[in-house]
Amino acid sequence: MAFEGLSEKLNKAFSKLKGKGVITEADLNDAMREVRLALLEADVNYKVVKDFVASVKEKALGEDVMRSLTPAQQVIKIVNDELIALMGGTTSKLTYSPKGFTTVMLVGLQGTGKTTTSGKLALHVRKEGKKPMLAACDIYRPAAIDQLEIVGKQIGVPVYSDRSTKDAVAIARAAEKEAMAKGYNFLILDTAGRLQIDEALMDELKNIKDALHPHEILLVVDAMTGQDAVNAAQGFHDALGIDGIIMTKLDGDTRGGAALSVKAVTGRPIKFTGVGEKIEALEPFYPDRMASRILGMGDMMSLIEKAQEAFDEEKAAELEKRISKNQFTLEDYLDQMGQIRNMGGLGKLMDMLPGAAGKISDQQISDGEKEFKTMEAIILSMTPAERKDPSILNASRRKRIAAGAGVTVNKVNSLIKKYEETKKLMKQVTNGKMGKRFARKFGGFM
Repeated sequence: MAFEGLSEKLNKAFSKLKGKGVITEADLNDAMREVRLALLEADVNYKVVKDFVASVKEKALGEDVMRSLTPAQQVIKIVNDELIALMGGTTSKLTYSPKGFTTVMLVGLQGTGKTTTSGKLALHVRKEGKKPMLAACDIYRPAAIDQLEIVGKQIGVPVYSDRSTKDAVAIARAAEKEAMAKGYNFLILDTAGRLQIDEALMDELKNIKDALHPHEILLVVDAMTGQDAVNAAQGFHDALGIDGIIMTKLDGDTRGGAALSVKAVTGRPIKFTGVGEKIEALEPFYPDRMASRILGMGDMMSLIEKAQEAFDEEKAAELEKRISKNQFTLEDYLDQMGQIRNMGGLGKLMDMLPGAAGKISDQQISDGEKEFKTMEAIILSMTPAERKDPSILNASRRKRIAAGAGVTVNKVNSLIKKYEETKKLMKQVTNGKMGKRFARKFGGFM
């Protein structure tokens, strides 16, 4: 999970403060020493760490403790506020040209995921009502144009390309002209990258910038590279002048140093994060939500938004009726597991649940995902009649199902037991006033 190591160490540091009626300067110094080490181990920029710890300490020593908070809670609140400020304070949204036609230029080193991110961004702006077109301006990397065309086809977004020329500026100009002529209002330029920043790369990007005057230049960086990503961001900004950052693979970065350093070092905000390989896996970056996750307080707003995206209102209403009539079947149970997968899987959910950070290991999440797959295999090995009416599952049927799923009969029995417990629980929940509203909203997800 993202920031897993940092979350665990910060919570350990703060646990020593909890329960104390008064926090002395020595107590605070000890806690801040652990915070400093935790941030450095998370690969946060040294100067950023130094300034962060100094700011927290100054405010913690000079602040009157709020009556509604314990001293430890007050320190945690200060750390939370400083983390939010460190990552930009507020959400920095993508801005659109007031003239109606927006051109966004994606830049970055090779291997950061620019081409895939181009498609993800196109999908995002289309959801916001825009008509995007992609332009293949990477004329050097083998199969770069083919890759972008595959991505465009996958999401149903047109791609402008020209294999007859090696002039990236000409391609960008022609793409803009065609997009305008055909009624598209958002052009995304997928530009070339290099293994490192060099003069030739920057000259080409500057020429594209000067020719098209893009409304925004977004740098794509790989969170997994830590401070190398921050250094790349600084280099691109100094040479080109970027407007924001898209940080890919943040879900796989257990340290998080790049996300915590890049705004302070470059002065430019993270606008989006890539949180998975799926084409939909691009999310706006919310500093306050990320700070909450880092401190183990979860991210309920993102969890609710994910649930709203994953669940269909009509299906939820129908499911509520079936639950109230005690008609919840194994097909419904299978559907609920699919809904969790649509929300990003167990790892993503644990990342957003309050108190989960540092308490559930990657191995436990992996085991849980495997258990889900086993349960799905068992249900899919049943006949439609057996899924609708599990009461007919006698010993011989269970043996056949186990063989079909490649598991033991005990696994089948365990699944049936979990299903019955879930069915009973959901019946109780939907009978309650709040439960009915919850089940209607979230389709029975527990």
